Amino acid sequence: MTQQSEGWFHRRGELAEDGWETVVDERIPGWEHTGLRVGRLAQGSSLALGEPGVERLIVPLSGSFSVAHREAGPSRAEAGSRAGGESVTRLSGRSSVFDGPTDVLYLSAASTGTVTALSPGESRFLVATSPVPLDRPELLRPSRRIPAEEVPVELRGAGASSRQVHNFGRKESLDAARFIVVEVITPAENWSSYPPHKHDEHRPGHESELEEIYYFELAPAKDAPAGVSAEHAFGMFSTYSSPAGQIEIDVQVRTGDVALVPYGYHGPAVAAPGYDMYYLNVMAGPDPERSWLISDDPAHGWVRDTWDGQELDPRLPFTPQAGAADPETNTENAR
Repeated sequence: MTQQSEGWFHRRGELAEDGWETVVDERIPGWEHTGLRVGRLAQGSSLALGEPGVERLIVPLSGSFSVAHREAGPSRAEAGSRAGGESVTRLSGRSSVFDGPTDVLYLSAASTGTVTALSPGESRFLVATSPVPLDRPELLRPSRRIPAEEVPVELRGAGASSRQVHNFGRKESLDAARFIVVEVITPAENWSSYPPHKHDEHRPGHESELEEIYYFELAPAKDAPAGVSAEHAFGMFSTYSSPAGQIEIDVQVRTGDVALVPYGYHGPAVAAPGYDMYYLNVMAGPDPERSWLISDDPAHGWVRDTWDGQELDPRLPFTPQAGAADPETNTENAR
């Protein structure tokens, strides 16, 4: 890892705080618009989400959850049961991030709440965040549960650049105030987040100014022999400088690692042979419009044209496994 990557790449556990495995927020120098928290819970255990002032998207990584949340004014929840001003929303979740999309819960910036694990064994969830001023009521969006069957699934690219994208937090699928949240599954040996691209300048109609978080998970591919450990699964990730700033990350990534991209070209994210890759992206920035417009590195953008005529990777799509959303299913050893 180079000196220029210091502060922008963090191994699992390096950003642990107050019971959370990972906490990314504006307290990181040079970081302002996006945040992320990762929690691991035993059945019946809970984590508090914190104070209002940030919009949140709760994403189950493994296991099922209930979310008790309290909201004020016009942002009151559309989903869940109500009891004494509190709403309780159940998220069925999934066995692992490689089992297709999950239901998610968007919480208004006017809300606060608590997440409780329902499944036996260890369950994991992620909270994507972005600060939203409470004195700007026009930015307060209603809370909403998005069921898994309504999550837009996109099979992107072709050949060795094939990947699966779950667009539950894009403008087209979620009325959020500021952030864009998506997750990507890349089969073993494939490349994603490619060609290298950037979004660090405000150029209306051409490029958005967005900082971005990458949260990674890796696992043995579906055809791996018995006994292969997920602890050894890895991939590669790269980021390099643009006119907006100097940055260089060239690292081996494993489950729980986080890369922060304040500016610069980013990609590829490469799944090593034998190991499938997952990552979740959180993006937001200062632009007045919530849009995702990118510019390819001119040296590599031509690669997109080579996908014409190539077949999609037949291993896609990744779909839910039997019992993945059942809280009675033990998810501790999910692949």
